Amino acid sequence: MKLQTIVPLDAAKKPLGYDSQILTLGSCFAEHIGKKLQYYKYRSVLNPFGILFHPLAIENLISRAMAKKEYTKTDIFFLNERWHCFDGHSILSNASEVALLDKLNNGLQQTREQIKGASHILITLGTAWVYRNNTSGAIVANCHKVPQKQFAKELLSLDEVASSLERIIKLVRSNNPQAQLVFTVSPVRHLKDGFVENQQSKAHLIAAVHKVLKEESISYFPSYEIMMDELRDYRFYAEDMVHPNDLAIRYIWEKFKESWVDKKAYPVMEKVGEVQRGLNHRPFDPDSAQHIAFTKSLKEKMDVLKQSYPYMEF
Repeated sequence: MKLQTIVPLDAAKKPLGYDSQILTLGSCFAEHIGKKLQYYKYRSVLNPFGILFHPLAIENLISRAMAKKEYTKTDIFFLNERWHCFDGHSILSNASEVALLDKLNNGLQQTREQIKGASHILITLGTAWVYRNNTSGAIVANCHKVPQKQFAKELLSLDEVASSLERIIKLVRSNNPQAQLVFTVSPVRHLKDGFVENQQSKAHLIAAVHKVLKEESISYFPSYEIMMDELRDYRFYAEDMVHPNDLAIRYIWEKFKESWVDKKAYPVMEKVGEVQRGLNHRPFDPDSAQHIAFTKSLKEKMDVLKQSYPYMEF
């Protein structure tokens, strides 16, 4: 008896391995995949500007990074005792304008360097809904709790999303022709936009991505489809009924691993996982002979990994 429909996945022709350099950008689901890669000690950079929900925000980051267009005091503003930038997530916001500018410009540099050296760039699109600042006319990445009356809400058309993705691809290609781009659409439900509006937004994103899939070095991973089709049950959502829960995230990660991670990397991942679990272990008696032996064994495992992969830091 068949009780589930499975989304078919093709094995990647250029899979991820421990020799890969990875940049992960986009929505909060990009954070989940990026943090898994960091947990297993892949060489990766995750969202230097924090979560970016829509394609124009991701394009702006890449464009500004590659143009070396640094941020100045005219690009930030003060609200609720903190300095903010409309181009970045509130995780960058700071009580010090100098600290915020440092974060922004360091993020640009990190993005630029990683794009130039990346073997893989993973981009997760969250929504096609955007907010345009009524004063500047610019579309923002984050409103930072500025009153909504100061923005006009717009839905990017399929062609507008596709054009943004084409510009992203061109920017990457002009600086790193060898990079493998992997697009995915976030399964997070943006229900504050409305139920119908969320589906319309996701449809624009999915259709736009497939419009730009013209070569082997541009791929699509169906995280949205896996959530909608294989995990068709509210028990796979967090309490907010919007975000996938930990079980769903692990499930989709395993699917991603199955199709996008080189199987030769699996034994190393298992060893890294053993170390990570050991580091998270909390002993009843830190001074016991048993724990001292455990700590020694754990250090030996870390040393063995670092001999083969010197960049690994635990």
